[in-house]
Amino acid sequence: MNIIDYKFNELVTTIKSLTLNELYYQIRSNFDKINENDKKSLMTFFNQFNYWGTLDMATNNYEEIEKKAQALKEHIDDFYWLYQNLSDYRSKKTLYAILNNWYCYDFDTLLQVEEKIYDDYFDLDLVKCNNDEVIVDLGAYTGDTIMSYINNYGNDCYKKIYCYEITPQTFNVLKQNLKLLNNIEFKLKGVSDIKTTMNLVNNENSTSANTLIATKNGDVAITTLDNDIKQPITLIKADIEGFEQKAIIGSQNHIINDHPKLLISVYHNNEDLWKIPKMIYELCTDYKFYLRYHGSNLYPTEITLIAI
Repeated sequence: MNIIDYKFNELVTTIKSLTLNELYYQIRSNFDKINENDKKSLMTFFNQFNYWGTLDMATNNYEEIEKKAQALKEHIDDFYWLYQNLSDYRSKKTLYAILNNWYCYDFDTLLQVEEKIYDDYFDLDLVKCNNDEVIVDLGAYTGDTIMSYINNYGNDCYKKIYCYEITPQTFNVLKQNLKLLNNIEFKLKGVSDIKTTMNLVNNENSTSANTLIATKNGDVAITTLDNDIKQPITLIKADIEGFEQKAIIGSQNHIINDHPKLLISVYHNNEDLWKIPKMIYELCTDYKFYLRYHGSNLYPTEITLIAI
């Protein structure tokens, strides 16, 4: 056992020793100890995005902390499973930093694990690519991920690219930004676990955080990767604002048969971090799991699961 193992096991033991109510008040107590500027920054951030619960000290609303305490208490064994199945200590320390931030607002360890060498998704020590890649970009936005891919691997290091985006205005920018690339297919569609239609929900802070809601007569076509793409896929990137689990369900045939590299955002709720690796493992036990972190040291977002 090394220092990272020791600290993670100590955190797990502490959480298991507390009741849910005790855990909530311990996190509340830790929150009360941080400075006022950080409290206000966290409150503003949580209330801008409908992912983790709201936080408003003036009205004694601590929903975000309640949900975090519940996630830690009810799923600490799942987080332990993930720790045991991570394939390097960089990933293990990243998981410790995330959970310790949730528990005691540890900003220092989160800063230590922030990725400063490689671009998001493309850790060159892990993600090996060649000119036979068939790439699927879910949540392609303005093409930033594909441009990063080209910058890291070259403009001839793929056979085909599929870009999925749900926001029409962003979709037009995406096509314009990537117009010089060959063998790229743009799809104004969402990806989930069923074929259907949904309505677009605009986020007033950023179109990158636009999401979907089920309605009777939706204006956005929704598909599954198993239905929409018939050729073998070698790489799937997904950053789709909480639809990642459903996208995996709708891609299970590709995952089982093609074993694509999976680069998945796992921070849009308190569950994806452990549940998405378990979903992948249940489909194929051969995958190795890694975590990389590109967020700030205040609260852990921009967490990427790399499954190879």
